Amino acid sequence: MTKPTLSKIVDEQIKKPSPIRQIMKMAERKNIINMGLDPDEVISFGGGWVNHAAPEEFRECYIQVCSDKERFHQSGAYSTTPGDSELRELIAVFEKELFGLKGLSPSNIIIGQSSTQVTHDIFICLANPGDAILLLDPTYANYPGQMDFALPGHKIVHLKVLDTETWTYIPELDKTIEDFKNLYSEHKPKVILLPLPDNPSSKMIPLDLLKTMQEISVENGSYLVIDHAYKAQYFGDSPPSYFSWSPSDYENLVTLHSNSKWTRGLGRRLGWVEASEYVIDGMERIQQCSILCPDSLHQMAMKNYLESALKNGSLKKYVEKTRLAYEKAAKITIEAIDNNLGMPRLVPDGGLYTVMDVNEDSDEFVLRVLKNTGVLFIPGKGFGNTLEKGVRISYGPWVDDLEKIKEGMERVGRYLGKI
Repeated sequence: MTKPTLSKIVDEQIKKPSPIRQIMKMAERKNIINMGLDPDEVISFGGGWVNHAAPEEFRECYIQVCSDKERFHQSGAYSTTPGDSELRELIAVFEKELFGLKGLSPSNIIIGQSSTQVTHDIFICLANPGDAILLLDPTYANYPGQMDFALPGHKIVHLKVLDTETWTYIPELDKTIEDFKNLYSEHKPKVILLPLPDNPSSKMIPLDLLKTMQEISVENGSYLVIDHAYKAQYFGDSPPSYFSWSPSDYENLVTLHSNSKWTRGLGRRLGWVEASEYVIDGMERIQQCSILCPDSLHQMAMKNYLESALKNGSLKKYVEKTRLAYEKAAKITIEAIDNNLGMPRLVPDGGLYTVMDVNEDSDEFVLRVLKNTGVLFIPGKGFGNTLEKGVRISYGPWVDDLEKIKEGMERVGRYLGKI
């Protein structure tokens, strides 16, 4: 009897699992106990998640839907493939109110299952198998695997933005712009994809570089795709000006969004895309085959929440409060690294992370530190070649317990003989 096999692409992916998922598996409770550690004493800087509370008004919207027999019945019905039209209108208002984005209409928005799903489908929508895709180095570790499934035979082109000698982000802007122009000229990428703020560095790229990317890509028929997963977690007095860029201004611009980070909707999956009507039409056809339609319950609750929170002004207050909380957590993290480790690190411009130079193989460093201190970092290898000797540190899970950040860095500093 011949055993049925999996597809070749799945077999290949099983052989090269996500380094982040591997280390998170290692940090599961059973494995921690097997290392002789107390799971309750482990301090993890590995999680790519936020830990602030969702808006209470938002929770109440779920209660209202679920406690009303007729409304709950309605939540079990299909929505249209692009998503509820009223919610799409409210998303356009949300973008204008929070980020000054004008000219966005419901026809420029399609709601999906999550930012992960819409990213996968965007690859299918915008590019062909074999096309080149330009990514930063370092950048989000999930993109290459998503492209393997969505775009067989693709080619990844990396623009290096981290100087590992000085541990600085884009130390010479003119040189980085020139590097981009040369890479584009040589490889003609169909898609330029970058998260802003970035994961894992939490840096924002300079406006002049992004303008260059937009101008060159539109001249040559490429797409500029910005992953705005952490858009609401920008640091400083105001968001970058490109947070207000609209598909009505830039036809080749595509932006990816979700509820994961700003409402702590990590497990309540809901994402959306903002783009030209041409792209949205393409995404609609793909979603008819990938998810059929987005989740109706989540859309109903989100619509009700945005209606009330935009009207009473609580939305801005909530986003501002949580944004400042993560800015404070980032400051505490950098201070704790400097005081206890003295290792090179990047200062976040937003988001949930920093990256730190450990000057040795990151896999070995992470395992050694975990076994000896009960503190977990994420090895940097999965984010790009520039982080082979670096680690990602997430302060997101400890935003409401800042002392844990200090304690974790103190443990590691004592173990390494730094303090």
